[in-house]
Amino acid sequence: MNIKLLATIPLLISIAGCGGPKTIGGSPNLKVSSADALPPPTRADLLSMDRPYMIGSYDKLSIDVFGVEELSKKDIQADASGRISMPLVGELEAAGKTPTELARLIEDRLRGRYIRDPQVTVNLTETVSQVMTVDGEVKKPGLYPVIGRMTLIRAVATAEGTTEFARLRHVVIFRTVAGQRMAALYDLKSIREGRYDDPEVFANDVVQVGDSQAKRVFKDVLQLAPALSTPLVYLLDNR
Repeated sequence: MNIKLLATIPLLISIAGCGGPKTIGGSPNLKVSSADALPPPTRADLLSMDRPYMIGSYDKLSIDVFGVEELSKKDIQADASGRISMPLVGELEAAGKTPTELARLIEDRLRGRYIRDPQVTVNLTETVSQVMTVDGEVKKPGLYPVIGRMTLIRAVATAEGTTEFARLRHVVIFRTVAGQRMAALYDLKSIREGRYDDPEVFANDVVQVGDSQAKRVFKDVLQLAPALSTPLVYLLDNR
């Protein structure tokens, strides 16, 4: 992420309520948005990955073997390690494979021994492909599924809360909206005290909690403002 910070921060305070995004310190790489919250991603943002979907742990699959009733309409869920098990086929490693690749693997297991020319179809019926990243000073950093309405407080709780070293006002959400990379700085303490709403977190968001990266991106703002009365939303360059 190519981010240049301004040398003089008081400009932030004066332009926070002005219309339209403003370049900070004359830098084209970092701008303050006129919005007081990150906009939600578009449908295209959520479906922007060009690569085919890879099966993962706990994904639910519907498997059909054409002409074999006993092996058709089978609803199977991958286990924690991404493996599945089905009659005549046994255990298979599904994680990291596309549905088509898994179908071909099942056909190979069945061909010759049980069925002359098996035709297998694998469909995803429920996925956890919509995930967020929670990183930084949380007890369990990682990728987590976004199920239902997810907020920043819930996202941090999903990662088992903050560590004792976390700076609660150094929390950043990174998001891409219609091709524009954005970042917003939040103060968890202010949210918990009701100073502003708990923001929603969406699939593909990166939540960075109270660590050196958040401090590095927003260090001048954090030195100036002991607590944020409203989120600060930035437009990042796309280079």
